[in-house]
Amino acid sequence: MKKAILPRALAAIALGSASLFAMTAAQAKEITIWCWDPNFNVAIMKEAGAIYAKTHPDVTFNVVDFAKADVEAKLQTGLVSGVTDSLPDIVLIEDYGAQKYLQSFPGSFEPMTGTVDYSKFAPYKVALATVEGETYSMPFDSGVTGLYYRKDYIEAAGFTPADMQNLTWDRYIEIGKTVLEKTGHHMLGLDPNDAGMIRIMMQSGGEWYFTEDGDLNISGNAALKAALETEAKILQSGIAKPAAGWSNWVGTFTSGDVASVITGVWITGTVKATLDQENKWGVAPIPTLDIPGAVAASNLGGSSWYVLSSSDVKSEAVDFLNEIYGKDVDFYQKILTGQGAVGSLMEARNGPAYAVADPFFGGEKIWQNFADWLAMVPSLNYGIFTNEVDAAVASQLPPLGKGGSVDDALAAIEAQARSAIQ
Repeated sequence: MKKAILPRALAAIALGSASLFAMTAAQAKEITIWCWDPNFNVAIMKEAGAIYAKTHPDVTFNVVDFAKADVEAKLQTGLVSGVTDSLPDIVLIEDYGAQKYLQSFPGSFEPMTGTVDYSKFAPYKVALATVEGETYSMPFDSGVTGLYYRKDYIEAAGFTPADMQNLTWDRYIEIGKTVLEKTGHHMLGLDPNDAGMIRIMMQSGGEWYFTEDGDLNISGNAALKAALETEAKILQSGIAKPAAGWSNWVGTFTSGDVASVITGVWITGTVKATLDQENKWGVAPIPTLDIPGAVAASNLGGSSWYVLSSSDVKSEAVDFLNEIYGKDVDFYQKILTGQGAVGSLMEARNGPAYAVADPFFGGEKIWQNFADWLAMVPSLNYGIFTNEVDAAVASQLPPLGKGGSVDDALAAIEAQARSAIQ
């Protein structure tokens, strides 16, 4: 015979349940994250949060989607004012700006040196977030570069895919002239007021606008000089189709106007979005500069995650990043397949997604290629004034396209850069 439950017992059970709920609610931790691009960074971070929450049900995630410029402005304002209540727990920072934040606001970001095994990541990504022996980032996506080319156009000009391997820049320009002559297609689209190609070439040569010690490195920079000379040759040869701004540049290859694209791996999804171009594209390493030590690998763009030291849940935030971005190889397979994100965790290269033959590229294992090139990217110090020097470089490109002196350009860049960073 069942015993009746007395009202007092029911009340006690209800009180206990309420107390348990209140205790659970009090223990719940929310991690707020700022990033940009809903189809890439935001989507990937939400996927990471969902995976972590399966084994950490007490942690929730608030992924806030801002424009990149808004993330930077809001972060800068909070750090300058010292009012940290408005700041997130985790923020995405583009690699070019990392040193500026770390050096300008010491103590604002949580070091992860003792937690994250940085030996597992592409060395150049780790170096970008290291100051005086401490590393502050969770390395994320790579901007490892490649040469995308239209197989049909280069074959119509008398070349084969084998001819696109192991190129020097001079050979690339020669092929471009023949392609233009025989097919009417320019070899590439190029914004004559953007220094992105200079950055690609310069990093492949193992140098940057600054030395490892952070000193300005312009006049004696062999890689920068070779990059300027090469871009001048490209502009003067006529193989580049001028394209002002992002949309016009993208349009040069999605429309079928040009025969190749040299940029970061993040453009792969845009290339593949033009379905009628399937099986017409191939991928090769970028051309090499004619200077000692230059390699056929470089970087353009890429970002990493940072934890704010002011965060009330910084230990949880670091643990989350380390568990998912620092160890979960399966996660990297998901974001490669879903968003085309090539992460910088080197062991992820051994995952199944990297070995898939891509039918759009005629069955090439392009992800494995990019992963292999990732390991070759030279490690550099981007310094704290990359954007300022970049503007000085960009201002000298139009004169170079008209036959201007590279030595004069270097002198003008140095003068403008020194003025800008005083």
